[in-house]
Amino acid sequence: MTLLEELKLRVQKYEKLTEQALQEVQIIAEKGTKDHERAKLFIQMARDYFSDAKYYAEKGDNITALASFSYAHAWLDAGVKAGILKGENTRLFVQP
Repeated sequence: MTLLEELKLRVQKYEKLTEQALQEVQIIAEKGTKDHERAKLFIQMARDYFSDAKYYAEKGDNITALASFSYAHAWLDAGVKAGILKGENTRLFVQP
């Protein structure tokens, strides 16, 4: 397998993982608090990076796509670690 083929497979893998994480993550911060607003921002940032990653993957820029999927997932992990998001799947999320 060539390096380019391996990169494309990794992009596909991380797209699926991040998409699943976006579907499973939940806001646990109490509504009306700053943490709840932060949690919404973390999820929105993850969605934005996920969207960017898909765009780059479609254009064939797999390096930027992989980096963008990583940033998207990192926003979710950070929210879980901070205790404002809930993601119980240990395969998808860093636990607090």
